[in-house]
Amino acid sequence: MSKKFTVIGLGQFGTSIARHLASRGAEVLAIDLNIDKVETIKDEVAYAVALDATDARLLKAQNVQEMDAVVVAIGENYEGLLLTAVILLELGVARVIARATNPQQRLILEKVGVQEILSPEDTVGKSVAEQLLHPNRRSYLSLPDNYEIVEINTPPRVAGMTLREIDLRNRYQLNLITIRRVFKEKIEGRVVDTEHIIGVPKGSTVLMESDIIILIGKGSDINMFIDINK
Repeated sequence: MSKKFTVIGLGQFGTSIARHLASRGAEVLAIDLNIDKVETIKDEVAYAVALDATDARLLKAQNVQEMDAVVVAIGENYEGLLLTAVILLELGVARVIARATNPQQRLILEKVGVQEILSPEDTVGKSVAEQLLHPNRRSYLSLPDNYEIVEINTPPRVAGMTLREIDLRNRYQLNLITIRRVFKEKIEGRVVDTEHIIGVPKGSTVLMESDIIILIGKGSDINMFIDINK
């Protein structure tokens, strides 16, 4: 049985969430006051409705209280976002996830009882900053307690070495999640580059210069690993 989600606010952020959930097989109800935004996404989600999300009666009529989670992604109207979040909590929605664009908004949402708060601008800003500071990084996900999951190009000094020789865990306090590697394959008579995941690499696996390695560890340890092995 597919999970059910509601996304309220169909700006770029909310639309992206709704589309991704739908593409993963979830049943998505997309809501926005703007009929044009609703029309844009209606063929990609299970349901798309134009309504005022600050009206408790209208939200209840859409059975949002039966959803596995509701994401409030309203971007420009913070008063509307806050009121919508309060209504959802009063309706007993299992998970209310709201967007905050600054620390003050986050604090207010926490005070009214919202426990899951997204700050996409902060996440994007940190990701861009990290990529500027460390061009070797390809993607970046921040975790609690200063931990990160990052994709990086294989540092030159460890290319050609086995994972056992590199000894990520003991030498750098890092764990390797997996490796993305490009292979030459013949498809329809043409030789093309195709990328594959090396599921669970072994100690004898040799890192290639063209590999992309996915690591988890503290940000400072990841940076040290990159800097030492330039």
